[in-house]
Amino acid sequence: MVTAATSFSRSGLSDWILQRFTAVVLAAYTVFIVGYLVLNPNLDYATWSELFSCLWVRIFSLLTLVSIVAHGWIGLWVVLTDYVTSRFMGKAAFAIRVIVLSVYAVVNVVFLVCGVEIFWGI
Repeated sequence: MVTAATSFSRSGLSDWILQRFTAVVLAAYTVFIVGYLVLNPNLDYATWSELFSCLWVRIFSLLTLVSIVAHGWIGLWVVLTDYVTSRFMGKAAFAIRVIVLSVYAVVNVVFLVCGVEIFWGI
């Protein structure tokens, strides 16, 4: 079995299942938000704020944020390991992959912290 240090779960099947699960969460959240916007054409701040004061909406939103990070990480890792290879880029391929994934990780930590701050007001 081939594993890589930057893989999300060290298993291709687990990564595939996780990415499909996160895609379903993202699709469900999109349908929910679009449906809410369509059903509330005169949406104002008070109504929007009331929606996000519900515990289940906050949890769903947090699950969606985590799904975005996991889905993106797996997708980026797959693209980088498939296309940024030593065959085409020499010995720099590994360094490029590590740098890109490191930047992505930092951006996503900031994204999650800001998201938790926005949704939970901590």
